[in-house]
Amino acid sequence: MHAIDVALVGGTGLYHFPGLEAVERHAVDTPYGPPSDALVIGQLGERRIAFLARHGESHTIPPHRVNYRANIWALHHLGARRVIGINAVGGIRADMGPRALVLPDQIIDYTHDRLTSYCDVAGAEVRHIDFSEPYSARLRAELMGAAAAAGIPLLDGGCYGATQGPRLETRAEIARLRRDGCDLVGMTGMPEAALARELELDYACIAVVANWAAGCGEEAEISLPEIFANLEAATAQVPPLITALPARAD
Repeated sequence: MHAIDVALVGGTGLYHFPGLEAVERHAVDTPYGPPSDALVIGQLGERRIAFLARHGESHTIPPHRVNYRANIWALHHLGARRVIGINAVGGIRADMGPRALVLPDQIIDYTHDRLTSYCDVAGAEVRHIDFSEPYSARLRAELMGAAAAAGIPLLDGGCYGATQGPRLETRAEIARLRRDGCDLVGMTGMPEAALARELELDYACIAVVANWAAGCGEEAEISLPEIFANLEAATAQVPPLITALPARAD
């Protein structure tokens, strides 16, 4: 198998990656159980791309039930060294409204009862990773450059608040996240980012804003049909952005 240039973990609204050719499907066994679905590997131009649907290709796995450890381990096992998480989120900050693409640089974890580390296995070495900067600066710079080259607006920076799900948040919860400094809210940002760091992978998140978070927009209620329409429009910008991502020699 040729080396994988970049691996993508697709979130809500992105269950297949368009444009891949010579596609292969790999069912990977991991020490942590099965991944969310088969890993899809194919050619995007001259580059080898791996894709995994985080919630399964039929969207049957809720955020708190995703086997994050198996997903990241499987991508690493197949040779990925840089991983991009595509995450549907709600916008809190005024410039991060529906259909925006954001490249966050910080994260606050509000989740609970998830398996968050590869150290949480009998006999495993305990590693205290540095998580001061949760996303790879190198990969973020590559993504910003790719967005500029492709003419795709990509907001640089922001704090992602990771909540438990699968329900959406209350207005009071979003007010708390805003006070804490969160600009976005989603349900799948953690522990994915930390697990990638434990495996020494370059990891970044492309946050796709599906809706205003509760109390942040003019709408009294959040409309699910509107969420999916926004996701469809915004995720259409992801394939050309990835196509413009530079290949790596190392």
